[in-house]
Amino acid sequence: MPVNSLSTPCQFKVVEVFVAIASPRLEHQVSFYRDFLAIAPRLHTATYAEFHLPGLRLALFSPMAEHAPEFASSPGSPVSLCLEVKDLEQAIACLNALGYPPPGEIIMASHGQEIYAYDPDGNRLILHQSKPLG
Repeated sequence: MPVNSLSTPCQFKVVEVFVAIASPRLEHQVSFYRDFLAIAPRLHTATYAEFHLPGLRLALFSPMAEHAPEFASSPGSPVSLCLEVKDLEQAIACLNALGYPPPGEIIMASHGQEIYAYDPDGNRLILHQSKPLG
């Protein structure tokens, strides 16, 4: 599917790019990365852990039950490119305009809103908008 040419560039702003790895054995993965990187996760819950490294935020997560088959059957790997954006609706509109609409609906997660999408090669993108602080 070709990328549609836009007369106006996309207007959403990327806040940060980080790597997220899905795992059905989250605690095993957290232990491995804690030992391998020699740092403790900055955030660690029953379903999510986050390590902060120079130039990289590495997130490990346990997929929601309804999405577990999708992560298990990823043709490449369980890795997702996560883009934290200021305006999720604007980012979704851009994907739609480019001809790559997200196949599902916005998910309300503990850390904010997100939606899954795919690049032209089928690599998973997770567009995420954080909850406002406070």
